[in-house]
Amino acid sequence: MINKNYDLLGEQLAESGLEMSIDPIIGAALIGGATSIIGGIFGSSQADKQNRQAEEAYEEQMELAQEAADATNEYNKRVFEVDKQNYQNNRAYEWNTAVRQWKYNTEIQDYQYLSAVKQFGKSVENTNSRLAYNSLAAMQAYEAEQSSLNDLYTEDAFRRQGMLVDQLQSEGRVGLGQAGNSRTKALQSSIAALGRNAAIMDASLSSSVEQSQRNLQQIGAQRYAADINAKANLMIRPEAPPDVLKPVQTPERIFIEPMEVLPQAIQAPIRQSTSAPLISGLMSSAATIAGGIAQNSMNNYQSPSIGNYGSGGFGSFGNYSGLSGNPLF
Repeated sequence: MINKNYDLLGEQLAESGLEMSIDPIIGAALIGGATSIIGGIFGSSQADKQNRQAEEAYEEQMELAQEAADATNEYNKRVFEVDKQNYQNNRAYEWNTAVRQWKYNTEIQDYQYLSAVKQFGKSVENTNSRLAYNSLAAMQAYEAEQSSLNDLYTEDAFRRQGMLVDQLQSEGRVGLGQAGNSRTKALQSSIAALGRNAAIMDASLSSSVEQSQRNLQQIGAQRYAADINAKANLMIRPEAPPDVLKPVQTPERIFIEPMEVLPQAIQAPIRQSTSAPLISGLMSSAATIAGGIAQNSMNNYQSPSIGNYGSGGFGSFGNYSGLSGNPLF
């Protein structure tokens, strides 16, 4: 702490033996100038101290900003690497899942195709069995109808034979019991009855044969319809399905590395000038001393209209009595 009452210049002058020879005004000016210089030195020292403190705070903030940026970049880098690893893990898992699903779908498709082939084979077998049954049933129906027709022919032959026997017996009885015209008429009547019976039998036989033929045609039509129905129920031959599409792996993702985070911008401290206080002190000191010298010169100045004040005048300016015996040095 600088003592404001401390007179550095006075002490220096006292030591040099010149203290009493300096005009008080000049001395005060010198003291004021010295004080201004000392104040400038003190101000320069304070400015330098504040500059150092600001610089230290600025460097500390820069270090903290750099540490924060480094920590952020390290974290972003770890997150980036973890994201890539997670993506690769998920991509591999999805690919393995797709391959397993493809194999499973292929097995299911093969199983379904083989099952369809077996069903078709069973359908063919059933259809062939149905057609064979239809053929056998038609054959049995044909045989039954033919047997009925044969029975009809046999029955007709027996009936005709019985009619002839009856006719002969009737004629024999007529020949034994009658004579002449009566016998002739009886024979004619018997022959006519035989003819009528034969015509009736012929018509009945012809009708029965026609009905039998219609029955045979009906049997054929029924078999044809039964065969059509059997074939209609036959399954369509299965065809092998196309292969299940193999899975295609998706394009690999493109990663962009995170942008590096720069340290936070810290405004540099505004440095205070250390020379400005010195220059200001020197200028103030010079102004103070110059003011003292100017004041002293004004005090020593004598106007020409006043005249001489003493025996030792100096022309028109004269000699001021108060200073005649007191030179500056």
